[in-house]
Amino acid sequence: MSHRYEALLVLNAQGKEDTLREIVDRLESEFQKEGAQIEQVQKMDKRQFSYVAGPLDSGYYVNFIFNADPQLVGKLRAKFKLDPEVYRQNYQRLPEKKEKRTKKLAKRR
Repeated sequence: MSHRYEALLVLNAQGKEDTLREIVDRLESEFQKEGAQIEQVQKMDKRQFSYVAGPLDSGYYVNFIFNADPQLVGKLRAKFKLDPEVYRQNYQRLPEKKEKRTKKLAKRR
């Protein structure tokens, strides 16, 4: 059974600002190779961390919204943990998309 998820990835873009587009495209293709159906990709720009807990003080944030099986999230987390360009990652299950109410009302009439 497929669920809807949000993946927030913080990329290590130090010295690679000119190749960010290629990095995001590669990550998107990695999601698709594993079987995730990407709904939306939000490139949120570079931001400073509120506290520094490692070697970087800022990162490039990218948000992926996708549909996938629950086992795939663990697989993606393990895969991106080994990727040197993914600095941090967070996954969250989202509620399923609901149909617009106007469509339901039109069907009843």
